[in-house]
Amino acid sequence: MKVVLVGSGNVATHIALALKAAEIAVVQVWSKQTQNAKTLADQIQADVLTNLSEIDQQADFCIVSIKDDAITSITKELIGFKGVVVHTSGAVNLDVFETYFEKYGVLYPLQTFSIKKEVDFTSVPICIEANQEKTLQSIRQLAEKLSRNVIEVDSDKRKILHLAAVFACNFTNHLYVLSSDLLANYDLDFEMIRPLILETAAKVQHALPRAVQTGPAIRNDEQTLKKHEELLLKQPQLLNIYQTLSKSIKKTKK
Repeated sequence: MKVVLVGSGNVATHIALALKAAEIAVVQVWSKQTQNAKTLADQIQADVLTNLSEIDQQADFCIVSIKDDAITSITKELIGFKGVVVHTSGAVNLDVFETYFEKYGVLYPLQTFSIKKEVDFTSVPICIEANQEKTLQSIRQLAEKLSRNVIEVDSDKRKILHLAAVFACNFTNHLYVLSSDLLANYDLDFEMIRPLILETAAKVQHALPRAVQTGPAIRNDEQTLKKHEELLLKQPQLLNIYQTLSKSIKKTKK
């Protein structure tokens, strides 16, 4: 099995390393930034593809792992590829490839990735979809070499998964940022609340989030809520976030 990888960012890098670990040959790597493609290609012993018109036509798969807004324009440069073309986006429909390729689909790893942070890819949920059953089976074969957790999910449900992931991951991390900044303003160390973050994440591994919600809002502790709001009077943006989330938490109790 041979793969061409289009992209060199966080997701592309982890997919490339997972392919290498599974002993699947990545024969070419392309990136808008050629140096980034070279850096990744060197890690996995692949060639750098500088022009998409020179893609290896003997490759079984072309994995397009770039930012969502660029997928359509890059797709047009891949016209004529005979293998299976997949993208790795959570929010882009399957039909983005419809008028360009005979065999196409989606290979979406549901995880947060950073280039320098190792991830056990074998445990990452991979959502797959394809335009036809035979192609779906080909994508499944590839996905199952990378992960023990492969799930067939259509475009509509994948978008919901992606949206839920934004709430659970991106928004949560942003709240960590706000928490860190708040502590820093008062010369307090973020290290002090790392155990709290770990315990909160651990709880939802064994229970639904609604069942383990704690804090002044779920208790309707109005006195504490008022004190917190007073502390945020000089930071209206934070105050608005605090009030919005507190109201939302209260509603979950009803």
